[in-house]
Amino acid sequence: MKTVWYAGLSGLEKRLRRALPGHCAFCLGQTAVDKAWCQECFDGLPWNQRCCARCAEPLASSQQSLCRHCRSELPAFSGAHVPFLYEGPIRQLVHGFKFEASPRSGYLMVDLYLEALKCDGKPGWEADVLVPVPLFAGRARERGFNQADWFARQLGHHLGLPVINATRLVDTPSQRLLGRQGRRDNLSGAFQLHLASAEKVVIVDDVVTTGATAQSLARAALAAGAQNVAVVSFARTPLGLE
Repeated sequence: MKTVWYAGLSGLEKRLRRALPGHCAFCLGQTAVDKAWCQECFDGLPWNQRCCARCAEPLASSQQSLCRHCRSELPAFSGAHVPFLYEGPIRQLVHGFKFEASPRSGYLMVDLYLEALKCDGKPGWEADVLVPVPLFAGRARERGFNQADWFARQLGHHLGLPVINATRLVDTPSQRLLGRQGRRDNLSGAFQLHLASAEKVVIVDDVVTTGATAQSLARAALAAGAQNVAVVSFARTPLGLE
């Protein structure tokens, strides 16, 4: 991985500590040394530990290594690193960032992801470039910002990786009420990406539900010349809530 571990992270932590100096972001208790959280809250976060080795979908059994979808058909991307489940305090954090544009929530997500990356050691992905999941132009203007793009650029800054943008060709209907196959059909051919010489591409999103968006964007990256595509996201929808 072309990574400068925690480059500039101290500045991020200082901003968080100025926002709530000495207080855990989750319980307002005393923080761990140089962190924005206490160790008890950090350990108690909904970690996505028992998950598919390929797509990071939560697994019902520790005896499995791949989810049933990956056993049936491997995705276009080679792996995914998604450290948290989209529930409890993680859900609240993402909601504050995505729908309320809370800078503090966003910076805390970046800090937590980098800490999880550090704890995981080698997470199984390498990158020449990061590619955030794009919004359709009209929707981006309506929302005011693209949360995946912001998250990717923060990660790129701290990990020493460039960020390039894909194009969303069509304004696809909302994914929220669609099942897995419906989401895939909804996103078929939805993205376009131009790569100069990048061989290792990492797609970045804030939350992964079925992986349909990552699958469609991964296919676009491979069609553009990428040799390997992986996925990075902050959180994954819990099993049974897709």
